[in-house]
Amino acid sequence: MVGISLHSIVPVRAEAREGAEQSTQMLFNELCTILEEHPRWYRIRLESDGQEGWADAKMICPMKPEEYAQHQEALKTAAMVAMPMAYAVSENNGQTIPLTAGTKLTNYKEGRFEVLGVGFRIDPSMVITKSLDLNEQNLLQAVRFFLNIPYLWGGKNAMGMDCSGFTQIVMSLFGKKLPRNASEQATCGHEITTLSKAKAGDLVFFDHEDGKISHVGIVIDPERVIHCSGRVKVEKLDETGIFNAEIGSYSHHLVTTRRI
Repeated sequence: MVGISLHSIVPVRAEAREGAEQSTQMLFNELCTILEEHPRWYRIRLESDGQEGWADAKMICPMKPEEYAQHQEALKTAAMVAMPMAYAVSENNGQTIPLTAGTKLTNYKEGRFEVLGVGFRIDPSMVITKSLDLNEQNLLQAVRFFLNIPYLWGGKNAMGMDCSGFTQIVMSLFGKKLPRNASEQATCGHEITTLSKAKAGDLVFFDHEDGKISHVGIVIDPERVIHCSGRVKVEKLDETGIFNAEIGSYSHHLVTTRRI
């Protein structure tokens, strides 16, 4: 079985119960494969990044295989919500649905898109129709709207993000497809041997003195990083790691810098 999310956000959990850990989230118009059925729950694999987990069955709309294949094709040329939060209005019933950054808009043209035959209207200023060029100016322009979004384990939307959810969504605006977790993202691209050679859009990975990748941020320049730790913020970066001025010490220790 295959399916699609027609909700703004669908929590994807580690187990088939409401109180289970949220491991990631599924965005509106995102596709999945239904791997297993359980009373009230589906175990799914997300088409976008391969993450697996359990979703409330009533929040997943099953599709016919031919519908799924057609939608896969439409997603390849889809526009994308570029702001942390935008609102679309259904032409079917006039209801408003909030959409988070990274949400793909199929069959988009001049403020209108279509999902499974239903038309929606959206403010065109909230949408990009092609990937942004990755440079310092565009990066700063994009991420300034994400500042102060609070940290949420497994989150990747304007109401809460974790570190790798933040990097995954932001880099998608620049046409970079990343896995979901920091340790997986650390296998992408190629290593930059010294931080002084880093440039805007490179990813920096950190540990907590145990050698295991546990955190990721985006380089603004060799002395600044934007990341989600407590909230999305910009902090000082050097070869040791992230210096947190609020506590007067290093909060994360640099392991590697990679260019995607």
